[in-house]
Amino acid sequence: MAMSAGTAGGVKASPNVTPMIDVMLVLLIIFMLVIPAITAGFQAIPPTGVNLKPHPEEDQDQVLGIDANGQYYLNKKAIPNAELGARLKQIFENRTEDKLLYVKAHKDLQYGKVLDALDIAAHNNVTVTGMITDQRPGTLIRDHPCHRHVVVGRDGTDNLFNAPAAPAGGKK
Repeated sequence: MAMSAGTAGGVKASPNVTPMIDVMLVLLIIFMLVIPAITAGFQAIPPTGVNLKPHPEEDQDQVLGIDANGQYYLNKKAIPNAELGARLKQIFENRTEDKLLYVKAHKDLQYGKVLDALDIAAHNNVTVTGMITDQRPGTLIRDHPCHRHVVVGRDGTDNLFNAPAAPAGGKK
């Protein structure tokens, strides 16, 4: 703290804030660089598809991610590729229901590497696998008269029957 003695006889104390600002700026820069890396998990651009039913991720869902280089991520945490089978077996061996594994792979990954991961999962107590895709741009989900969700393209045709889509509400 800097202190200055005034001519009026009183002592004035004022904090020197320059070092405090320097420390705060350094901390800000560190957090700006570290936090996105922690929260990102892994980078994979899944292929686009027509999703007939949206599925929100739940806490008990197990997601296997595979990036463009073939690196495995289990629930957004990188794992050595050799440990995938043991980790899946540990997760699924005590479950009696819901032995479901979602797979999110990069769109440019060779399909053989995805099949290798599915084969490892099948041999380690996973009974059902589901592939995660992104919604195809230009499509939207609309209620169909048959009480199904149908994705309607820009051209107005539904992708279930390749016919003109019914207006909202199910009446033509």
